[in-house]
Amino acid sequence: MAESNAAESGVRVLGLGNELLADDAFGILAARAVRRRFGRAAQVICSSAAGFHLIDHVLNVSRLLVLDTLASPGAVPGTIHVFRHEPECLPASGSTHFMGLFDVLAVAKRLGLPVPGEVVIIGVEAADCTTVGGPMHPDVRAAIAKVAEIAGPFLGGTG
Repeated sequence: MAESNAAESGVRVLGLGNELLADDAFGILAARAVRRRFGRAAQVICSSAAGFHLIDHVLNVSRLLVLDTLASPGAVPGTIHVFRHEPECLPASGSTHFMGLFDVLAVAKRLGLPVPGEVVIIGVEAADCTTVGGPMHPDVRAAIAKVAEIAGPFLGGTG
């Protein structure tokens, strides 16, 4: 499911999710919206990968913008959160069987691999990420355009 364009940039947008699972499609759809809006301002990759399968997607860029869904208890669907982190501040988990994005970045850093110096995660609260073929919640769908706008300054664009 990986997609990319050949942008000559140190910025990568990584849209995570699964288009078959209701709101879980958000990250992929938002990444495509960023590509449409900003064109070649960044390399855009859409993926349903997890764990170590993400490693090729996070290396060899100076800046990484990750778009994905969140499922916080009691959260309002469509709520947007922006997180910044430094890869060196994140400890790796003890097991490679339960690795998330932060663990992958931490392990890559420990191995001396070229991790991004700046990582921003834009997460949108989901209502349903498990229903196969289910519709996307209207508030989650509405967040796609808002997230594309938020991405502009990170990409060096103004929108």
